Amino acid sequence: MPRRAAASIRPVEPDAVHRSRLVQQVINKVMLDGKKSTAETIVYDALAILAERSGRDPLEALEASLKALTPSLEVRSRRVGGATYQVPVEVQPRRARTLAVRWLVLFARQRREKTMAQRLANELLDAQSQQGGAFKRKDDIYRMAQANKAFAHYRW
Repeated sequence: MPRRAAASIRPVEPDAVHRSRLVQQVINKVMLDGKKSTAETIVYDALAILAERSGRDPLEALEASLKALTPSLEVRSRRVGGATYQVPVEVQPRRARTLAVRWLVLFARQRREKTMAQRLANELLDAQSQQGGAFKRKDDIYRMAQANKAFAHYRW
């Protein structure tokens, strides 16, 4: 947490091909060691594979997949009188979208396909059909929030 002022939110510029901020966010998350052109190639190839397999516009398919991965509740730790409680809270839309993109890329990297573009495309397809690692993570967090509903009165 900064001492002087709140950290400013830097705007994400839309990507060159699809003119979408969401695609640019995925590109930035896929990028390693500042190699943006490599990340762009991976994401655009993944979107082409996704469009071919789903038979829809790639942006619509990406939106649908990320909508399936977007969490609505999460748990936050809260100390009350020496005990730590997992308090369920609603997720802000900006954080929810960021978490969805983060989980998508994280679990795509852990898959077994040959190229990163194939991994990303298959993780997006799995998300649409409500399976895969990223969807499982969202589901686990939602279940944890439901299990700790009794501590919701500790919300701040």
